[in-house]
Amino acid sequence: MITREQAEVTLKQVFGLEHFFDEQWNTIERLLNGERMLLIECTGFGKSLCYQFPAVLLDGVTIIFSPLIALMRDQVKNLNKRNIPARYINSEQTPEENTQAIQDTLDGLVKILYIAPERQENQEWIEATRQMKLAMVVIDEARTISVWGHDFRPAFRRIINLVNLLPKTMPILATTATATLRVQQDIERQIGGNLQTIRGNLVRDNFHLYVVETKSENEKMIGLAHWLDQMPGTGLIYVGTRVQTEQYANWLTSEGINCVAYHAGLASDQRKDIETGLMDNRWKCVISTNALGMGIDKPDIRFIIHTQIPASPIHYYQEIGRAGRDGKPTTALLFYNSATDAKGVEEDYKLPLSFITSARPSIDKYRKVIELLQEEPLGLFDLMRKTNLKQTPVNTIKADLIEQNIIKEVIYSGHKKYEYQFGANDLNTENFEALRAAKLKDLDKMVEYVYSKAPRMKFLCEFLGDFNLDYYKNCDNTTLKKLHINMSKDDLQRITLFWENYFPILSVENSKSNLINGVAGAYYGTSNVGNLIHRSKYEGGGDFPDFLQEITLRAFRKHYANKEFDLILYVPPTVSGELVRNFAYKVGNALKIPVSDLLIKTHETEAQKVFQNNVLKKDNVIDSFTITEPDLIQGKRILLIDDIYDSGATIKEIGKLLTKMEAVEIAPLVIAKTIGGDDI
Repeated sequence: MITREQAEVTLKQVFGLEHFFDEQWNTIERLLNGERMLLIECTGFGKSLCYQFPAVLLDGVTIIFSPLIALMRDQVKNLNKRNIPARYINSEQTPEENTQAIQDTLDGLVKILYIAPERQENQEWIEATRQMKLAMVVIDEARTISVWGHDFRPAFRRIINLVNLLPKTMPILATTATATLRVQQDIERQIGGNLQTIRGNLVRDNFHLYVVETKSENEKMIGLAHWLDQMPGTGLIYVGTRVQTEQYANWLTSEGINCVAYHAGLASDQRKDIETGLMDNRWKCVISTNALGMGIDKPDIRFIIHTQIPASPIHYYQEIGRAGRDGKPTTALLFYNSATDAKGVEEDYKLPLSFITSARPSIDKYRKVIELLQEEPLGLFDLMRKTNLKQTPVNTIKADLIEQNIIKEVIYSGHKKYEYQFGANDLNTENFEALRAAKLKDLDKMVEYVYSKAPRMKFLCEFLGDFNLDYYKNCDNTTLKKLHINMSKDDLQRITLFWENYFPILSVENSKSNLINGVAGAYYGTSNVGNLIHRSKYEGGGDFPDFLQEITLRAFRKHYANKEFDLILYVPPTVSGELVRNFAYKVGNALKIPVSDLLIKTHETEAQKVFQNNVLKKDNVIDSFTITEPDLIQGKRILLIDDIYDSGATIKEIGKLLTKMEAVEIAPLVIAKTIGGDDI
């Protein structure tokens, strides 16, 4: 066994660090002795060193299971700089790159290998693990193996299957920054093998914690405009939805604050660029859903602002923990809209409540999937087609059914499918209800945090099972001044003008057509626009009212200010009769652009709104349109008009057709864009 003094010589040579923390060395020493460890330490503690250092000394390859692609990318880059051969396997790479990483590992060229848990089902990986010389297995973000963890991932359970096959003398390390006592006990039970747990102090003394009560979204936006310039450094602003990332980014940009929007729906190269820009301090702030942050190793994030309460104090502690890792003063500010609706429900309680209540599909949908798989094995997209469900609920259902051994994954002719296990037990829903009740309780604790008079860090730490008796003096309930938003007349005028000139972008550009990103007059569900469209389409309300034409024209003039168009086409109707045609002619008359009836349907289609996922929406419109006189399209710049934009499947299908007809540019313009969409 190596002594601490000897290890710290190697630490200096390889990692450039002088000393271990006591708990780091305690963990490393136990791992080198072949023990199993659970390490619960706050973000910034240096948990990665606890597995990277022993991995350098151990004979063989250390496998690190992690859900964080950004962390993999960053750590592999830094390890290779230190001449520690490291690779990763995840969906960001091509199949060929993943195969090469596996082969390099089998050839003994890799010391540390990161892999996304979802990749375990790959047959190539399964075969390779039987030949690898394993030195240690690491489960990063280990709370995800527990259904009681706040971001449970079924694929992590498969890691436990691997762990159970390993010799009891092989070192295993599970790490997480956040775990309640219930989650801790669940992890300990699953890993087993005389597991030892180290739980550190979760207090973050450098954090300044504030809660700001508001009565509207506008107040939050004004508050940000007032305070961001006064905050040192750069930071993250967390919002509740993808739509809000764009809204807040546009608002702050209009206020002269350098920022960018980020969410999981962006293309991979866009997300990488924003992550790099965050590291380089390219913006004052990044406005994001909770998709950003995990795995981003930036020690000097100076502030974290939430415009929407997270679903639990665990989420909140973890998300604010992405800042201030350098130990310097850091601000964590939470807005909360306490305005109530007619039923007395507070506005900012609704979104996390809806996420919890819709987290699992209805039992009828589980039974539908079971019935379908009893008839034949089906793949993901076939299940989506036959159930008319989005990808997320289908994934939830199949994960739960696999967990209960009701179905299993199988490979048919190289394609993954799901097969019913005849003789399986009936679906057990007791855990679903227990988990839902636990999540609702956590949400109520988050609201309790908002209104609590106790020291805020004390509240968070005790929720996580850390009952440290330190004095807490770092929040607006102790020594810091309460923050309030006072909207002036000028503030109100600016925010009103912003909303009057804010128009949703339609992201449709792709390599398969000459479509350019378009624009909508408004969001369907956030104003009376949706009601007006519905009245005309479904209640016999006549042509779309002039108000809808006015906002659509404003959107056109702002988005397409420097463009000229040769022709307007409109999407042929399914249920709207002449509404879109009449609207297009009115717009054409106002813009002095000729309108044509050249675009027609080749066969009848269903209304897109009856389909819940993009697979069926694409199926519905494929090869459904044609141009009666193709020569009139060649070389033209076309403005394509419709009433509602949802998945974009119709616009994209028409864009491909017009591109084949040699239109040089196709620009979508619609009255309203829906909120939501699919996650495929």
